[in-house]
Amino acid sequence: MLEISFVVPIYNEAQNLRLLYRKIIDSVSRLNKTFELIFVDDGSDDESYSILEDLAGRDSRVMVVRLARNFGQTAALAAGFELSKGEVLIPMDGDLQNDPADIGAILRKLDEGYDVVSCWRKDRQDQFLTRRLPSVLANKLVSWISGVYLHDYGCTLKGYRRELMRHVRLYGEMHRFIPIFASWAGARVTEIVVRHHPRQFGQSNYGIMRSFKVILDLVTIKFLGDYSTKPMYFFGGAGILLILAGFATGIATLVQKFYYEVKAHRNPLLLGSIFFAILGVQFVLIGLIAELITRTYHESQGKPTYIIKTVLNSNQAIDAQVVRMNAVEIQESRRR
Repeated sequence: MLEISFVVPIYNEAQNLRLLYRKIIDSVSRLNKTFELIFVDDGSDDESYSILEDLAGRDSRVMVVRLARNFGQTAALAAGFELSKGEVLIPMDGDLQNDPADIGAILRKLDEGYDVVSCWRKDRQDQFLTRRLPSVLANKLVSWISGVYLHDYGCTLKGYRRELMRHVRLYGEMHRFIPIFASWAGARVTEIVVRHHPRQFGQSNYGIMRSFKVILDLVTIKFLGDYSTKPMYFFGGAGILLILAGFATGIATLVQKFYYEVKAHRNPLLLGSIFFAILGVQFVLIGLIAELITRTYHESQGKPTYIIKTVLNSNQAIDAQVVRMNAVEIQESRRR
């Protein structure tokens, strides 16, 4: 088995690819490790795929996975993890902001017995208001709610032991929360400081709206961590609180009616607050139920959250029909 699998999701990074490839090769060559370099083209509409195709033709250690359309970073990473063969999985961004020179430090921490090595971009080279400040606030919130205290959940550069990832399913934009899933499963998680470079070419595919997605994902993480096997505790608890709130509101309405002569049917503020509170809770609960339904749908049928269009330099016979293959069938195709 290979020692390291690098998984790099790519979306319109044509200007960065050749330099990124050289930097990774130079860094790993000093470590004397066997490796594969998996680029996952997540529906790029620039010259990214043609450049990756050229790199794969020149170097058999390069595998190129082309997704049928843009499925998002989490799905791209999931595709790369599924097709990887290394004992250690190291995902990283394709924009040259992660430094391949930090790979050695990640491997040394894994050799100390850790299962997950998360990376902290302490001196982050991004805009303060739109990137750094929302990230700091989101990381503090995630750490507080999850109980897994890390400075930087958003850094793609991390190190995972392969056996850990066999039990992790990625949906939505959940890749940043892998350390939480791992910690809840008993894995040893640590964090190291890594370098971070300003973007040289191209433009970022992420904006401040991603912070709101993180908050919504965090609600799901909390629900799955505490209530996935006992959802009635959550839904029943919310129901009891709503009943008590309705009872208290009814008492308040009677008090206003008999002591202050405020007619209940002429009190729009009370009716409006009840309507919006119930409506908000319903939407949150519907979202959580939908998350469970999504997992049941995909995992019961072995359906991936991505569709692969092309794979270069792989010993697997995989084509567009991979959408119908489950994980077991993929493993069987490898052995064949």
